[in-house]
Amino acid sequence: MKKLLLALMLIGLAFLAQAQQKEKGDFQIGIFGGASSPLNKYKNMVDTKIGYHGGIFMDKYFSQNRWGIGVDARYIYNSIAPIDSFLFENGFLSSNYLNKKRFQDLVFTLGPSYKFTNNKFQLEAYLRGGVMLQSFPEFVSSITYADARGTIFTQEIEKTVNDPSNKANSWVGLGGLRFNYMFTPNFGAFAHIDYVQSFGTEFGGKPSRFISERLEPLAANAIVATTFVKDYVDHYQSDAKTIEYTVHQTLNAGLGIKYVFKNTRKPVAKPTVVQYSEVPKSVAVEKELQIVVKDKQTNIALGGVTVSVMGANFDERSVSDANGQASKILSIKPGTYEITGEKNGIKTPTLHLSEADFKGNSKVIFKEIYHDDPRFTLIGETFDCNVERNLPNINTVLTNMINKENMSQISDAEGKFIYQLNAQSDFTVVANQQGRYSQTEIVSTNGLDRSKTLYVTLKLGVCDLQNNAAFVLKNILYDFDKSNIRSDAALVLDNVVSIMKQNPSLKIELSSHTDSRGNDEYNLKLSQRRADAAVAYIVSKGISRARLVAKGYGESRLVNNCGNDVDCSEEQHQENRRTEIKVLEYN
Repeated sequence: MKKLLLALMLIGLAFLAQAQQKEKGDFQIGIFGGASSPLNKYKNMVDTKIGYHGGIFMDKYFSQNRWGIGVDARYIYNSIAPIDSFLFENGFLSSNYLNKKRFQDLVFTLGPSYKFTNNKFQLEAYLRGGVMLQSFPEFVSSITYADARGTIFTQEIEKTVNDPSNKANSWVGLGGLRFNYMFTPNFGAFAHIDYVQSFGTEFGGKPSRFISERLEPLAANAIVATTFVKDYVDHYQSDAKTIEYTVHQTLNAGLGIKYVFKNTRKPVAKPTVVQYSEVPKSVAVEKELQIVVKDKQTNIALGGVTVSVMGANFDERSVSDANGQASKILSIKPGTYEITGEKNGIKTPTLHLSEADFKGNSKVIFKEIYHDDPRFTLIGETFDCNVERNLPNINTVLTNMINKENMSQISDAEGKFIYQLNAQSDFTVVANQQGRYSQTEIVSTNGLDRSKTLYVTLKLGVCDLQNNAAFVLKNILYDFDKSNIRSDAALVLDNVVSIMKQNPSLKIELSSHTDSRGNDEYNLKLSQRRADAAVAYIVSKGISRARLVAKGYGESRLVNNCGNDVDCSEEQHQENRRTEIKVLEYN
């Protein structure tokens, strides 16, 4: 058995080493540990308990890093609930344990692996087959009793039936999933869940399953009928010997870490020896060109980049997809070429191909180019605020809150829009379309690290203008006990001005509200001053005063129960300090 096990391990390791030298895929090694839960008869036969497992694995993936082969070596431990001595009216049950009260297994397996990768997340599936070195609990259960005459009898009623050391070997199967997160391209952590089961009846001449034997039946009159454990003892009063057995069945879940050895070496073609010991020169031939574009700072695959390949009498352009791969796989003849990418007005460094790239046995030339835009990318969606479905063809406006520069863009057929954002800056985003309005949303890149973050996301709700509709204006803030319009509030009111200009028939009431703290009369006057100030600002931008009504409600229209003398949090009071717009007339 030891020779067979050693041979299997050596074959697996030799195969992995050989594959590592010849194939371009990654090689990884990891350690793991966690819980081991027994299943079915393996759990119930001797009350097997949840235990633990731990081990090491290695996988070698081939080209494209999807399919591979791996080895797994692990230790599994499950204790059993001991059968304690038990007294009854005319005797007792007892168990004598001849070794440790546990199942203990060493598992060595080899088999295929599959990996799916999405940015830093990986899902791996594996299926293995191999051998299991098992160690079983060994015990003898006896019953001691007095018959009606007072004579004492001791009779063995159950015992294990394996070899004298209670060790066995079996074939085993293993299958499971591994959920990985890669902190770096080489180092990651994972959670895994898998199922282990042994197979067969004998391996190497020894029983490969845990077996217990019920021995000679008890005499019918051996137990006093009135004993309160009669039902328990009846379990052993069978008509003949019986044998029970179970294979190993466990569900294992755990955590681990792994290290990936990136194989960037190109296969080395051996020269062919021909007559006169001449070695033919490598000949340049036509090949396929595959190009992948990545963001230089985060190493994330970058879509939407226009890739140009130019050479003598050759000029091809394509756009990279979500995986960063140029949409066209070009077939090009040997020569010199220049490869560049361009997005948002920023070009990648020029990559050069020469005749040397066309030599060798590989049929594909694989190249990566890196786009270096220091800005963040805002990916937004315009959606209907009533039914929450994306709205296409909505005009959006991005405003830099520092220099007040505006940019506009219309959302595409899927309701998406994209802007580039400078670092350490604040922006507002609004929808700007006749018959509709949106809140003024604030987007900030302050505190974001460009080397770790590329994308910022936003969902922009867009609503229809309707008579008697009312909505709260977000981000209208005032200094304490002040009513003047701050610069940040002015950006929000500019959106109201834009809505008024696009919809000449629109008349609105602009109202201000306070929380319950402070004097009621004072809060009413303060809210009126703030509403008047907001209306005056809108009028200063060219909107007729006749289309606007300023109304201060003080604390008379609270949106929660935070009235006078009620203990509320600052967040609850903030809900009441709001500015609202009500549509009075719209045709």
